[in-house]
Amino acid sequence: MSDRIFATVWLVLCGIGLVIGWGIHSEYSYEPLGPRPFPIAIISLMVLCASLLLLKKPDTVHWPTPQVLRRLVLLIVSLAMYAWSFEWLGFPLATTLLTICVALLFNATLLTAIISGVFLGSSLFFAFDRLLDVTLPIGSWLS
Repeated sequence: MSDRIFATVWLVLCGIGLVIGWGIHSEYSYEPLGPRPFPIAIISLMVLCASLLLLKKPDTVHWPTPQVLRRLVLLIVSLAMYAWSFEWLGFPLATTLLTICVALLFNATLLTAIISGVFLGSSLFFAFDRLLDVTLPIGSWLS
């Protein structure tokens, strides 16, 4: 039952998000597609997932262990720190640090976490900034 309650609330929030996303307009075109398609696409995927969650057969409830709950709290803190430091650190460094934190939460070795963090931070910045022409912050600490 909690899955269905969550899915219903999430569908309502997605509907509000779609209305807000549809109203996004830009005075000038600084990107090829403009600011509207990305939020609409992400929210549409969330609507699909919430609908599937609403329609699926309910499972028995298994609450996570204290260790899993601790990791979830650390993940939420990591994401909040990422959002807080995104503009100041810049996309490449903030994404690198977030990837390292998430990899360590999923029991990766430190070397693997660092390598994947550096690769993901730099390759995603290159893909968004150069290939897709999406402007991302490089970091105000560099200026």
